[in-house]
Amino acid sequence: MNWLTSLPAVVLVVGGLVLAFLVAAVARIGVRALVPVGERDRVPQIATPLMPTLGAAFAIFAALSLASEAGYLRAAEGLVSDEAAAASRLAWAATSPRVQSEPIHAALLDYLQTTRAREWQGAAAASGNDPATARAIARLERSVRDEAARSELGTPTGTELVASLDAVISNRRARVAAASRSIPALYVVTLAVSGLALIVNAGALVFRSSLRTSLLIAGVASVVGLSLALLFALTAPWSGPLIVSGHSLDVIIRDLKSGFFHGGS
Repeated sequence: MNWLTSLPAVVLVVGGLVLAFLVAAVARIGVRALVPVGERDRVPQIATPLMPTLGAAFAIFAALSLASEAGYLRAAEGLVSDEAAAASRLAWAATSPRVQSEPIHAALLDYLQTTRAREWQGAAAASGNDPATARAIARLERSVRDEAARSELGTPTGTELVASLDAVISNRRARVAAASRSIPALYVVTLAVSGLALIVNAGALVFRSSLRTSLLIAGVASVVGLSLALLFALTAPWSGPLIVSGHSLDVIIRDLKSGFFHGGS
């Protein structure tokens, strides 16, 4: 399913609409070909009562699926904000009296730039095994822990440095774990089957109508196709078309470069 969620938004939208319109056309033609002439009068009698039920079922499944994935996207954005807040705390902790802030700020800047460049999209975001990011984390760990171990800093300052570092690393691990999540296949199957059933039923209602009149089911097909496209677009915040914004981390990077975090030993 990952290959599907990683497609561009335009491809998802066009593909969803084409599939929905194709199913509608096949349903209209299929009813004409498969239903005997003597039984065609019964088709509208059967299909008409099913429309409200199928429409309601699709609406419920779509609402549940899209609400779940939208909530996941918001949660992913929250993880990035938490990571940025932890990085800010570490940057400020490094400006405490008697702390040599330059090595810590340099290591933190290297880590943030590396993770934004190498660990923000695609397979690297979910694996957490990028060698450059691992080296940047190791450098940050050494810088902070070596500074915290200096006896002249005192226990409160050293504890603040280590706690801030642990928060940065913990939030990164949470982000990597979130990036490895994939959309449950049952969501896709349930929504797709209910949507296709709705389109087929709508196509059966207009199988006797002219081609121009049959275009009325295009609205139903469009809603189904766009709902499926939106589901796939929402479900992969680190590999799909709607990538989680790293703006909050970019702000910390900018502040580190500009000297906003200052103070010192």
